[in-house]
Amino acid sequence: MEYELGFWKYKEGIYKNNQRVYTLLSRDEEVYGIDDLPTSDILEDLKEVFNDWKLVEENEYEKENSGFFQFTVKKNFVRFDCYQMDEDDMNKFIDIMYEYDCPLYDPQENKRFDERNDE
Repeated sequence: MEYELGFWKYKEGIYKNNQRVYTLLSRDEEVYGIDDLPTSDILEDLKEVFNDWKLVEENEYEKENSGFFQFTVKKNFVRFDCYQMDEDDMNKFIDIMYEYDCPLYDPQENKRFDERNDE
């Protein structure tokens, strides 16, 4: 099973159509009103939280019998593409990004899990 998870942070007072923002950020397009993220801190957190996983490529981790994931970390957007992972492992991404005030956007459900929940 493949599952995508997207994360970004709106600047104060900005809120847009989340599906459109996700699509544009996934295409590496610039979106007004999105805050920059501490990318090096996020990468360090990934290494720490998934330290028992094997780094296969620059942006891909795998673990026997636990699946694998690929990730994209850009200045204002983080995306995880999860393959055959269980929910507990995917929730670790949510926990990491929550520390940076980046709620989950689930493109499969077209829902951002924040206090606004506008679609």
